[in-house]
Order: sequence, then C-alpha cells, then structure tokens
Amino acid sequence: MNHKRSFKIILLIAAFSLCLTSAGCSPAEVTEAESADTGKDLIVVGFSQVGAESDWRSANSESMRSVFTKENGYELIFEDAQQKQTNQITAIRSFIQQDVDYIVVAPVTETGWDTVLSEAKEAGIPVIIVDRQVEVSDDSLFTCWIGSDFELEGKKVCMWMEKYLTKKGVKPENVHIVDIQGTMGSTAQIGRTKGFDHMAKLYGWDVVTHAPGDFTKSKAIESMFSILRNYDNVNVVYCENDNEALGVIEVLEASGKKCGSDIANGEIMVVSFDGVNKQAVASLKAGQISCIGECNPMHGPRVETVIQKMEAGEEPYKYQYVNEELFTNTDEIPSVMLGGKEYKVTVLK
Repeated sequence: MNHKRSFKIILLIAAFSLCLTSAGCSPAEVTEAESADTGKDLIVVGFSQVGAESDWRSANSESMRSVFTKENGYELIFEDAQQKQTNQITAIRSFIQQDVDYIVVAPVTETGWDTVLSEAKEAGIPVIIVDRQVEVSDDSLFTCWIGSDFELEGKKVCMWMEKYLTKKGVKPENVHIVDIQGTMGSTAQIGRTKGFDHMAKLYGWDVVTHAPGDFTKSKAIESMFSILRNYDNVNVVYCENDNEALGVIEVLEASGKKCGSDIANGEIMVVSFDGVNKQAVASLKAGQISCIGECNPMHGPRVETVIQKMEAGEEPYKYQYVNEELFTNTDEIPSVMLGGKEYKVTVLK
C-alpha cells in the first residue's frame, strides 16, 4: 500500500476508535459514519491521457475506463490532454491538489517531466507511466512503466517484409521504401523509426525518405501526396500506425496505384502498426495492407495489477512489456526470429 493511503487509513481507524469510545456517539451515528466513509474507501486514480488521435488511443482509454469503475473499487478522474504536454502537466498538478491515490500518465513526449513528477513524488503519490516512456533525471520519479517495445515492433515487421520479399525474389536494392513517422518525439515514433532504420540498413534497402504522419490519417494523406510528387520509384510504405496506413492507401488508390504485396509487378506494399482499427484490419484481409505489427492497447488490467500489488505492500517491476503479435493475410511466413526468440505470425482472412 502506498504511504499516503496508509496514512489515510490510520487516521480513519483512529477517528472511528475515538467515536466508539465517546459517550456522545450512538450506534446509529457509528453506522452513519461507516456509510459516509464507504466512498472514501475507493482508490482514486487520476489518468492523464495524451488525446484521442487514433483508434488505438480510444481503445486504450476504454480499457482504463472499463477497469477503474466504482463497482471495482475505484474512482477514475480522466483528463484528455488533446496532444499538449502543457495540458498534461496541468492535469497532474490538479491530481496532486485533489490528493488522488495514484497518477497514471500516457505522455505525449518523452522529455519535460522532471519538475511535475518531482511534485508528485513530494506529495507521496505513485506515478505509473503507460504506453510512451519518459526521460527523467531520476527514475524514482515514477513507479513503473507499462507498454510496448516499439523498436522490437518495428524490427519484427521489417523482418517479415525481408523474409516475404526474399521469398518472392525481390532483391534488397529494388526495395524503395518510405517511412511515414508518428508524432515526433513520442516513444512509439522513436522506437518504430529506430527499428526501421536499423533493419533497412541491415538489409540494404533504399530508404527514399522519412515523412511526418503524426499518427493521423489526415497528416499521412498530406505527406503521401508530397512523396508521390517528388519520387516516382516508391514501392513500399512503412506506416507507423494504422490510421496513417489508411491515409496512404487512399492517396495511392486515388493516384491510380494498387496496394498489395506483389511489388515485383507494380503493386505498392503497405505495412503498419496497432491492429485495433477495424477498417485497417479489413484492409489487411483484403490485401491492401500486407502486415500489421500489433500494439496492444489493453493497459487497464495491467495498471490495476500494479496498483493492487502496491496496495498489498509489494513493489512492481519497473518496466513491464505487453505481449504482441504480427498479423498478415498469407501463411507464407509462419514466424520471424529475433534475438533468439520466435514470434508467430497470425493469419487473418
């Protein structure tokens, strides 16, 4: 149990004991006191969500809301930051003022958190980071982090592409690939871009360019139109989330190009990440998206497990990675091997 909650409960027990020993406290009054205190027994969780920029983010928010309910013993204070770090800092300070029991943050970027997290630490409130990571001078400013290994996600998707294209007889120098990046400075963007850059160099692919996508369909559309105006040899598009992929597909098809895995015969391969957007999954099944690297948004249960461990006086692991898969519409590549570990590929048709 965190120190702040322990202190609250000690005060509550002391007040209740004083009431029992007081001559002026009737049984009826004790019952009323117990009823009044029932609400205070709820574990109060303040959650600062980065925004609602994608279907993945919406699923992530819903996962938190479905777990942290009054029926489950919680009060959830949810704040949407609308993609602004200043809004998140304001929300965290509001949580501190409201004396919440736990603070959960899905940070918009990695840097700029030392001051406000120091304030939370000084207030004795544990901070749980989810999804994207934070870069701080002192790791004790947050209790733990829960999320995806974004660099590994990128490497797995690239390895699937390499194995598939090699099997189809496509030489590395004939792979002309662009990277539509996510929100710059976010952990997902940093990791997926790093994984992509590492594997593209390893395999000898021609990296045509990197372009901003902001994890949104609209920005990906803008960037893809610009790419087609400036380059005529692109045959693979690496999108750092599904919303971007849908924008890219829209542009390619509007330009008279066909999305698919047969790049040797003029198709343009599109790969992406998340696996939550229903339209993207449908596009995968239809062959417009060749591979999706899953990014599991269901963080709510894992955050609750951490909180329950702390309530029991246990210390959670500092970094906790979620399990994730690869999705394709073909069974030609059943698995990929990275770092001595095999990752199964799930076929969706």
